[in-house]
Amino acid sequence: MSSQDNSMPENGTTNNNEQINTQDQINNDSDFVPSGTPADDHDNNGTPEDLQARIEELEAEITEVKARANADMYNFQKRVERETDNAKKYALEKFAGSLLDVVDNLERAIAAAGNDDHLINQPVIEGVRLTHKNLLGALEKHGVSVVDPAGQPFNAELHQAVGIDPNTPAGQVANVLQKGYSLSGRLLRPAMVTVGQ
Repeated sequence: MSSQDNSMPENGTTNNNEQINTQDQINNDSDFVPSGTPADDHDNNGTPEDLQARIEELEAEITEVKARANADMYNFQKRVERETDNAKKYALEKFAGSLLDVVDNLERAIAAAGNDDHLINQPVIEGVRLTHKNLLGALEKHGVSVVDPAGQPFNAELHQAVGIDPNTPAGQVANVLQKGYSLSGRLLRPAMVTVGQ
């Protein structure tokens, strides 16, 4: 057997003398406080009134913690509901934005045809008008509305000024070059306008 093997008893257990010495050291140490026991003896020896006051204090703390937890949970639920509603409202934002170009092109086709009833392609123009009307109806059904500021005061939040018209009163929209659109109150595209000076 090696010298290391001699340090361990033959039965494979630890040295009992070491365990007894450690226990004696713990018992003789006057500052030792086992975990889970209060360090101050006066907490255990308080008067019934002191203990009752402490119980009421702890109950008040528990009530406050419960109220705070309930408020936090309520706020969390409201925030989740608001975010879910916004996600539902604005889920179509990119899709609706891409359809605005189609609406613009249909409006250009209608404007190019004019109001001449004697055109050879009158049925085609009428079809374009109906398609434009149906597309706007479908967009409105899903919360997309037109921002057409003709004759209204200029609003920088809804309109984009691209030119000045000296013949129009200052701050008034003179011409609408391109209509704007909003989705459930959120601006999809500002109206491009000329403004009076």
